[in-house]
Amino acid sequence: MHCKVKLLDDSLFECELEKHAKGQDLFAKVCDHLNLLEKDYYGLAIWETPTIKTWLDFTKEIRRQVQGEYNYDFTFNVKFYPPDPAQLSEDITRYYLCLQLRKDIKNGCLPCSFVTLALLGSYALQSELGEYDPEVHGTDYAKELQLIPGQTKELEEKVMELHRTYRSMSPAQADMMFLENAKKLAMYGVDLHQAKDLDGVDIMLGVCSSGLMVYKDKLRINRFPWPKVLKVSYKRSSFFIKIRPSDLEHYESAIGFKLPNYKAAKKLWKVCVEHHTFFRLTSTEAATTPRKFLALGSKFRYSGRTQAQTRQASSVIDRPAPHFQRSASKRASRSLDGAMVSTPDKNARPVSAPIISPISPGDMAPSPVASAAHTDRKEMSTPTGRPRSTERKSEVKADGSKTHSTKAEGTPEIKDVDKTQTQIMRHHTSISELKRSFMESVPEPRPSEWDKRLSTHSPFRTASFNGQLQPDVSTGQPHLKRLTFLYVDKERCKQKRKWPLDAMAMAQSE
Repeated sequence: MHCKVKLLDDSLFECELEKHAKGQDLFAKVCDHLNLLEKDYYGLAIWETPTIKTWLDFTKEIRRQVQGEYNYDFTFNVKFYPPDPAQLSEDITRYYLCLQLRKDIKNGCLPCSFVTLALLGSYALQSELGEYDPEVHGTDYAKELQLIPGQTKELEEKVMELHRTYRSMSPAQADMMFLENAKKLAMYGVDLHQAKDLDGVDIMLGVCSSGLMVYKDKLRINRFPWPKVLKVSYKRSSFFIKIRPSDLEHYESAIGFKLPNYKAAKKLWKVCVEHHTFFRLTSTEAATTPRKFLALGSKFRYSGRTQAQTRQASSVIDRPAPHFQRSASKRASRSLDGAMVSTPDKNARPVSAPIISPISPGDMAPSPVASAAHTDRKEMSTPTGRPRSTERKSEVKADGSKTHSTKAEGTPEIKDVDKTQTQIMRHHTSISELKRSFMESVPEPRPSEWDKRLSTHSPFRTASFNGQLQPDVSTGQPHLKRLTFLYVDKERCKQKRKWPLDAMAMAQSE
């Protein structure tokens, strides 16, 4: 049996399996090919139409789940979107999650605003191409990154503008920043299914890590968290949800929805069972209940590991960080431990957190946002193939002059060991928030013409102009006037009802 699997980087994986092979056999071969250990978040999908997919059941034979005798084409996709991608242990797991989210944005499954799209695109460029180099990248290098169909020139320019401001950000850190911004989107990790309510109105039912959502005209109109859901069931083409009663209610309530057919109702029920078991339970044994003799209904149960078990297994992973090639730059990546790797096209460079060396703020490239807020930002050193004895370093002083210092051979390199990886990630997070606020900020209103006249022709500015006294024409010396101020007692004037009209004090010039 010849099987083909399309991976997230659009490459094709082919393998031969025996006739009675199960889905788990094919999935294990794909994960071994990708060198992926945190595989419980992923799955293999069978596409009935370009928009309708069915997840391959790992406990059943493959040939019993596909339509046609020789149609063994699958896709490798993210099945369970982690609510907090930072808890993933390996960079390769986060990288494939980024590729899946970029596909979701391109297909319209993950809508986002122009500002968010530009920010995510800049992180994708940083992950694939590295830091901006005008000699290598040119001017229109953002065209190669297809974020959405028919992307505009304005979007590409904004993406490149943000990408040029990034300094000392490794591909692994760029993936982390991409996920930290993508997880805040409203449709992150939502699996949509077409349905109708009891009145026959077209709606969409979305299943995610937090519960079941109801959408109408792309707006969420209802939400059923998993703690509030007692039971999900289906009968023919109808899907039912039993809701836990609140403190003021005494009876359970059931809500029904109409799906296109029986197969769609059963598929939605399976997706709900899998998501509830994976995200809410600590083990799959808790979901397994002893069945009665001659019991009716489906025997389907989620057979994989839960999120709690996956995190526990990820915490004990003890292996060197895996090497993998990124789709655009084709560079080998390591984890956030700062290890060095080789690059086919360029010299050896760290693609994760390298050694941090303190430098002056003048060594950094100017940034419209980051330079204003973080003048003490530190740049990570990039080792090159040049000898240390002839390496020269240019420093910029406060007055703008440059001084050159020659590093002697054998001099130990200064390392900042106090800077942890968490502080580095917080630093890049604050920069992304500043850039977002900078792009969304509204400029302050300019003073009106009336305010300018009041500030220019004020009575107290007649003796001076812009803070300088006017010189006398005859003597050439500044002409001084003695001013005598007459203060009026406010309380006494109130008693005598002789309050001045418009001023609290009167000034007379002698």
